Order: sequence, then C-alpha cells, then structure tokens
Amino acid sequence: MTLSVTPADIDLDALLAELALWVGMESPTADADAVNRLADHVEAKARAFGFAIERTPGTLGFGDILAVRSPRAEGSNARSILILAHLDTVHAHGSLDGALPYRTEGDKLYGPGVYDMKSGALMALEAMKLAVGKGTQLPIDLVFVPDEEMGSRSSRAMIEDFARQAAYALVVEPARDGGKIVTARKGVAMYDVTVKGRASHAGVRPLDGRSAIRAAARIVLELEALNDAARGLTVTVGTITGGTGRNTIPAECRMQIDVRLPDAAAADDVHAAVMGLKPVDPDIEIAATGGLNRPAFAQTAEGARLFEHTAALAAELGIALEGMATGGGSDGNFTAALGVPTLDGLGADGAGAHTFDEHILVSSVVPRTALLANLMITLDAP
Repeated sequence: MTLSVTPADIDLDALLAELALWVGMESPTADADAVNRLADHVEAKARAFGFAIERTPGTLGFGDILAVRSPRAEGSNARSILILAHLDTVHAHGSLDGALPYRTEGDKLYGPGVYDMKSGALMALEAMKLAVGKGTQLPIDLVFVPDEEMGSRSSRAMIEDFARQAAYALVVEPARDGGKIVTARKGVAMYDVTVKGRASHAGVRPLDGRSAIRAAARIVLELEALNDAARGLTVTVGTITGGTGRNTIPAECRMQIDVRLPDAAAADDVHAAVMGLKPVDPDIEIAATGGLNRPAFAQTAEGARLFEHTAALAAELGIALEGMATGGGSDGNFTAALGVPTLDGLGADGAGAHTFDEHILVSSVVPRTALLANLMITLDAP
C-alpha cells in the first residue's frame, strides 16, 4: 500500500520542542490542578488544529477528561477510530529538578513521563493532524484521560462510552522490548485484606493476645499458593503492615494484593479465594475488599487482522513490527473487553517506565508517528 504520510512530513525538531513543554509541566495523577494545566495546553493546541473539544470536569479528585474529535457531518453515526492516551504520570513534583532532569544523551531523551506516555500522547495528536489533513475514512476520537496511572477510576465509564461507538481502538502507551506493540494484556485485580486479632503485653500476658501478624503470615502463603505460571496467573502480596510495638501482640495487620489474570475464569477463581479467606483461630477476623480493576485483553481474530494491517504499514516505514502480550494493564483492557479490535503500545520506543531511568529513543518518534497517521488514514469500517 502507498503511504499517505511519510517521515519527511514530520518536523522532528518542532515535535521535540513541543514535547519539552509537555514534560516540563509535571503532572502526577493525584494533583488534579497540575494535570489540568497540561490539559489546558493540549486543548489549546488541538483547537488550533481545528478539532472539536469535549472537556468533562474531573471527578473523584482527578483532573478533567479531554476528548479531541475530528470534523464529521452533523448527525453522523459513523463508528470512529478511538485513540487513547493519558496526561498523568507516576512521577512526583520535583523530579525534573531532581533525579530525572529533561536531557538528551545520544539517542536517549530523558524526563518524567516522557516514555509513559507524554511522547505517545503528543505523537497521537500530531498524527491525527496529519491524517485528517490527508483525509480519513472514519472519524477520529482522541481521548486524553487524567488518571490512568491510578486505574482510570474516574475515566473508565467515558472510555467505555467512546469504545461502544468505535470500530477500532489504538492505545499510545509506549512500545515494549525494542519497539514491539501490545496485542494482549492480562487483567488486573487489586485487593486490600485486613486481619484483626487481640492485643496484649508480649511479656506479661502473651497468651491473652491473638497475633494478627501471625494470622496474616498464613494468609500470605495461602494467597501466594494461587500463583500458576502455566496458566499465566500471578498473585503478589505487595505490602504488609501491622502491629504497634515490639513488645505488644499485634491486634491488626493489613495487606495489599496485586493479581494479574489471563482470563475471566481466573478472575472468578481468585476473587472467590480472596473473599473466602477464613482464619484458623476463631478469635481472628479477616475482611477483604476489592476486585477486578481491568478485565483481560485477549487478542481476537479481528485484533489479529488489525495487527497484520498495521505491520504491513510499518514494513513500508522500515519497521519490522512484532506483537507481544504483557502482564501490565492499560485502558486498552477496557476497549478489548467490549469486543473492540485493539492495539496497544503504539507510542515511542524506549525504556524505564516509572523509574528515574525513564527515556525514549528519539529515532523512534518520526517513524512511529508516521505509522500512527497512516493507520488512521487507512482503517475503514470493518
């Protein structure tokens, strides 16, 4: 197929200058005002490109949701190409002036959120401008959410609303393992477990106490025994806290549990196990809360065809595109669970997400932006 957008159509210097502005606006998820300041900037840029804007005020303490929509005929009910991006990052304020300054070292460009995923978010907006300028077969909806790094709790409903009107979903999370894109993701569940016992003096009246920490230790082993590598199921007790002092039988212990799930059946099995936890000692109480945060994203036949189409475009740009499954969740889990053919990891190549080594490879920006633009142009109604 002939490419409508080539690398020569993309001004890398201008794109990197704009990226410096985005990364320079630190936007940790929990700071709604900071995320909204970046959303203000993105909105102004999108309006300058001639796109319609739908901005939904934030809820649950998070920032606003920004939907950028391509022109379409009034009353049109054509299914769209949904592009998903997020403006929040895991990095705290001060990272730019501290452990992760914005800088270039060879082909590596460092900065808080530059890889996950401000570069991908900007590339999507630039690709949308280029694609609409050439003409697309389907309308495009580019949705920037404010809370992906905390599970998209405030934005999930809107993502799913857009997904129900979409023919395809493209997620511009960063590329993986040298440029691979994501064709499947595990589901994610999160639980909090509280164990309550009875306090007593550890030296004077130890037999009067009921150790919540000892009971929790049994539970940790019980939960970790649910791990099943062959099935692709992982259960991790990530934090455990309890007790009030060295010489006191601990009356309470709390655990946070992370679960990665290959499918809905595994989600049901783990949920039943966590909610069914029972103490050995009748004087111990166990309370569990939580559940499925992101459903599993399994590749379908339609998703496989979308990947093959994308790989053919990538080959014309000199990219030998590979797909992969990953254990991390994203907003693509929501669209895939609704039956929308979904591709993820379409952002910049790089490494170090969520660390002070976070960086992109500058050499990946232009070809992958061109890939996004051509994908938007060539996708038609399934």
